Amino acid sequence: MTGHTYMEINEIDGFIKFLLSIDWKDPWLIALIIFHISITFMAVYTRQYGTFQAVLFFCLLLLVYFSEQINEIAANNWKIFSRQQYFDSSGLFISVVFSMPILLNCMLMVGSWLWQSRQLMMRLKLAQLKESIRQREINSRQRPKDD
Repeated sequence: MTGHTYMEINEIDGFIKFLLSIDWKDPWLIALIIFHISITFMAVYTRQYGTFQAVLFFCLLLLVYFSEQINEIAANNWKIFSRQQYFDSSGLFISVVFSMPILLNCMLMVGSWLWQSRQLMMRLKLAQLKESIRQREINSRQRPKDD
């Protein structure tokens, strides 16, 4: 806390200024960043496991849904784990450092699912076209030729 200036919520006039006002060396914030990076890697490396991703997606959305309650609990107990009080009543801090990265991960997962669906639909259509061509060739061979 040495030399760190605190910023009131009504002093924030930009996103970058807000991010710069956060003491990123606070151990719990480092743990939160590691959590977000881990979730991102998990979302990327498990993209071939639909059931696992669905459960992960649901759990992440539950965390976002309960972020208001998490914010209230953290606001009441911030002295236990933090060097300064970040948890404002409007929920700006928890929205930016907790919910936004989670929602970005969810968007990544949805994008991956859409890409996989597109790939599957392309393979299916290609297989249908090949089968259609094969059926035409079989039908053309079976027709009696007119002399």
